[in-house]
Amino acid sequence: MSTDRAPPRSFPSVAPSATPLDSAPKDLKAALPESSLDKVSLFSADAATRQAAQEALVKILKDGGPAAAGTLALPEAIVAALADKKSAAAREGAAAIISAIAEGGAFPAVEPFLLTGEHDVFGKLLEAFADKMAGPREAAVAAVRALVQVTSSWAVALILPPLLEQVRTAGKWQIKTGGLQVLDQLVVSAPDQIARLMPEIIPVLSEVIWDTKSEVKKAARASLKKVCALVNNKDIEKFIPALQECLIDPVEKVPSTIQLLAATTFVSEVDGPTLALMVPLLSRGLNERPTPIRRKTALIIDNMSTLVDNEHVVRPFLPKLLPGLIKIEETVADPEARGVVKKAIKKLRDIAKLPETSDGTDLPPLRLANPATIAALLVTALKNAGQTSPEPKADDAQIIYVSKLAVELVNARETEPTEWQSALGKFVAQYLNATDAESVKAQAQAVVNELREKSASDDAEAAVVFPDEEEGEDLCNCTFSLAYGAKILLNTATLRLKRGHRYGLCGRNGTGKSTLMRAIVNGQVEGFPSPDVVRTFYVEHDIDGSEAETSILDFIKSDTRVQADEAEIRTSLASVGFSEERQGYPISSLSGGWKMKLALARAILFKADILLLDEPTNHLDVLNVQWLIDYLTSLTHCTSIIVSHDSDFLNRTVTDIIHLNRFKIKRYPGNLEEFVKHVPEAKSYYELTPAEEYQFKIPDPPMLDGVKTKEKSLLKMRKVGFQYPTSPVQQLYDITLQVSLSSRVAVLGPNGAGKSTLVKLLIGDSEPNKGGEVWKHPNLVIGYVAQHAFHHIDQHLDKTPLEYMLWRYQTGEDLEDMLKANRQITEEEEKKMKEGGVVVIEGVKRLIDEIVARKKLKQSYEYEITFKNMSSADNLWMSRDELIKRGFEKKVLELDTREAQRLGMMRPLVRKEIESHFADFGLEAEFVTHNTMRGLSGGQKVKVVLGAATWRKPHIICLDEPTNYLDRESLAALIEALKTFGGGVLIITHNREFSESICTEVWAMRDGRLEASGHNWVEGQGSGPRIDTKKEDEEDQFDAMGNKIEKAKKAKKLSSAEARKAKKERIARRKRGEEVFTDEEL
Repeated sequence: MSTDRAPPRSFPSVAPSATPLDSAPKDLKAALPESSLDKVSLFSADAATRQAAQEALVKILKDGGPAAAGTLALPEAIVAALADKKSAAAREGAAAIISAIAEGGAFPAVEPFLLTGEHDVFGKLLEAFADKMAGPREAAVAAVRALVQVTSSWAVALILPPLLEQVRTAGKWQIKTGGLQVLDQLVVSAPDQIARLMPEIIPVLSEVIWDTKSEVKKAARASLKKVCALVNNKDIEKFIPALQECLIDPVEKVPSTIQLLAATTFVSEVDGPTLALMVPLLSRGLNERPTPIRRKTALIIDNMSTLVDNEHVVRPFLPKLLPGLIKIEETVADPEARGVVKKAIKKLRDIAKLPETSDGTDLPPLRLANPATIAALLVTALKNAGQTSPEPKADDAQIIYVSKLAVELVNARETEPTEWQSALGKFVAQYLNATDAESVKAQAQAVVNELREKSASDDAEAAVVFPDEEEGEDLCNCTFSLAYGAKILLNTATLRLKRGHRYGLCGRNGTGKSTLMRAIVNGQVEGFPSPDVVRTFYVEHDIDGSEAETSILDFIKSDTRVQADEAEIRTSLASVGFSEERQGYPISSLSGGWKMKLALARAILFKADILLLDEPTNHLDVLNVQWLIDYLTSLTHCTSIIVSHDSDFLNRTVTDIIHLNRFKIKRYPGNLEEFVKHVPEAKSYYELTPAEEYQFKIPDPPMLDGVKTKEKSLLKMRKVGFQYPTSPVQQLYDITLQVSLSSRVAVLGPNGAGKSTLVKLLIGDSEPNKGGEVWKHPNLVIGYVAQHAFHHIDQHLDKTPLEYMLWRYQTGEDLEDMLKANRQITEEEEKKMKEGGVVVIEGVKRLIDEIVARKKLKQSYEYEITFKNMSSADNLWMSRDELIKRGFEKKVLELDTREAQRLGMMRPLVRKEIESHFADFGLEAEFVTHNTMRGLSGGQKVKVVLGAATWRKPHIICLDEPTNYLDRESLAALIEALKTFGGGVLIITHNREFSESICTEVWAMRDGRLEASGHNWVEGQGSGPRIDTKKEDEEDQFDAMGNKIEKAKKAKKLSSAEARKAKKERIARRKRGEEVFTDEEL
């Protein structure tokens, strides 16, 4: 539909009647009690007489107010006159009374009487739109126009139901078109209320746009355009014309519009008007035949549900959405689409607070305000204000009317005092009997405030509100929204910070904690003070490779943000543990813990007003964590915002908790323990308790040749020493150890003790250069997650996790393994291979070209080698020891890796398998396939790294500081997964709670030396139980759509005795004449 404004339309009209107006009816004297007003003149056939009477009526109402209106009993008289079929003068006069009162400024006095009670004045006026006589019809049109212009905006909800009923069901088209024009006028005069009531309006307009009368159809489509323009959602503003077209031409337009919306990122709060416009499209989309359309519809529902504020918004639409989603879940063949639908169903039920069995059609009524209760509260408030004459009564017309307006305010969750005063103040003031205007105004305000507070407290959700006006200086008080890539994180959230407070920033992974802090530093938070006003410093691991050879002292001095001379810099570095000698070391010589201390030292020298610390305890040992706690708690002038998954650290440090939840920010005073008392579901920040619905699953490793028990060693070190080329001192001395499938090892020690260096030697990232040897089983697969976990994916942030996996395992091997030091051939090794590659056979020299195959040879292997410039018929087999002796160790290792991959598993590198694998680590398919890793949170990136490291079903998993970046819920899930894992586990961690829950063996590192305890190192197979070598049942099979194929259960094999008994039973049955089938005998 075109978005051009429709030309103005006139109200319905017919040719003027030629018959004169009849005289006023005689029975009107009974309808109007005696007073000084000549009431019969109001309905006189003479226009001048009517006008004079109307002016007199307006004066009486202005002077006498509601009391006069009640005495005159106008609603009864007006309805009686409108119903008089014999007197056109009476009908015209009745409508003209409304116009005169509205235009004369006396409408507030009669509004409670005209819009409430048993007399449907508004409905009768609408019916008069179809009057055959021009005078009454035009008077009714003018009356309704004047009425809706002066009616209280909160009374729109009272007049809208009869208006929509007439538009939908009236038998005469003039009433329908007139009602639509009234609706158009309400859009102009009360846009906020019409927008709020769109869930009631859109269904009616959707029906009327198909009216058989062209005039009605045209008017309805124009009204639809005007009503839809009230939707204030920036995400769908550009789609409003398309959504209107879907209502007009659903067959052609729905699929294409669904496609457009499915590609839209929803970041604005989804309210009732938005849903009212979207739900007809979504309901239709769920009934489309193509599965992709239905899947995308479910995806839109899921995305929008995330941004719905409360159940009051979504419940009116559930009967149109939930049944359709449930039907698709039960019938759709595509399992991926079924998963998307299931997620949408769960999201809808969660936001609407429905049980798992509900389909949305059996909803209990929402808790709404009760008019009788509100009326009782209003009576009490009036009495408390001293109102005694007249005595307030709940059945008074004014009190009934004010109560109905208050009900609308409460149901709309309106709490703004000025809005309540604007809506109710003038009606309450009319009821009071104070003498002077100031007293009336003050009393009215007191009554409205009391009614607002008691009504709101009676209906409001139970929530603890903390005072936010403590003594102290405000550093920040701003309201903003925040998105990261295609994901909304915060929507109109308020952040308030006080000087000297220490705030713990809490929320699940993916809620935007680190993103919020980066946005603050980058000046992307609207309203946050500029750096000139408030100095803000972000403490993070931001030391890149280009600074690796820079000395520690020069690194600090080169930072232009640091406000200190060299002496002060040296003093600060010394205060965090950097001796004079160490200050001259290059940055590359620092461990992860020392790099974090360097970042903290730089923050101290920055002299910040606000310190932003993202996981500051990562890589820090116990002593350094205590130092950090002491330092932060000593700051009285500086405010800290801290993100940490170390619950003990937060408990001992913070003064307040800032909770990020459902796109909002809420502050709770006290530490983490106090916060959990207010928000019990946040225990996942505090306890390592596994959740039933949130579990990790690590694939069990395949069998290894020659390994019959879990105690047999798979990886050994013997008297290994190592020193980094740039370091002046040796890192490791005389290291001896071994690892098996049963190993559960915690590698512990202070920062800089050599823990990470030891693990890098084990996995092949480094090679011993100070003596010793490292041996591993030829088929061994190791899954490794580095201390700085993101280094695995830093070069691939613009790929999705799916694309990253397709790249990393494209050849069947792990491309990361191929880049390790133990796979790179040095010049010295190249020379040795050249010399050792000469083989003399029958007096002829041959040169080894490649190693192409392998087979078992006693307790080792022999390898098939090819020769340069010779055919495959001349290939020879050579033992492993001989090849290693000739310098081909890394070539042998390369073939061993390929064979390990082939023997371990050949997992299909396809989307379904990869999504399923990442689902075992809590990463949803939507993030795996459709989101680049740049848009993932830190916790989600760690899950990608964990999934990638375990793709090849490793025999040993090595995790360097796995507690970094994972929330408590994910840590608990990882612990449970490692407990049930069938392979060996090596963990470097400073988190005692984490290591003690898994590990039985400790490797204590101190000054480069290893002291092992709790180990069970054996020679050979050991005495442990044998590994079950029986083949497991065949793997699950799936059809072309990915659905699991149920296998027929094999019949149980009978014993000899059971077979004889069954045979006797068959013979007996045959003798009795029963039919016995042949297959029973098989």
